[in-house]
Amino acid sequence: MEIAQLAATAAEEKKAQDVTVLDIRGLSVFADYFVVCHGNSQTQVQAIVNGIKEKVAELNLPLKGIEGYQDARWVLIDLGDVVVHVFHKDEREFYGLERLWGDAQQVQVQ
Repeated sequence: MEIAQLAATAAEEKKAQDVTVLDIRGLSVFADYFVVCHGNSQTQVQAIVNGIKEKVAELNLPLKGIEGYQDARWVLIDLGDVVVHVFHKDEREFYGLERLWGDAQQVQVQ
């Protein structure tokens, strides 16, 4: 949970919109938490991703991979038990991860 909170806070520091943490333990075998947020432009999406990468590097936490950075429409950051989804606003509305994972409990971002 600490890593999810850290990623959510780093995203908020880059003005990410509608930051949500979903507890998917018991619903998924590949992760315990999703952090979902969006930016209003490709530049902002990339800035959010960079902010999360920097915070993770500062604390020497494992960063397993990043997908989608170049297009900045839906970027996945694999932090092991935490997967961060940084969307462009339009893609977030279209894919509706919160609806797809509707059984997941939303965790308050601190």
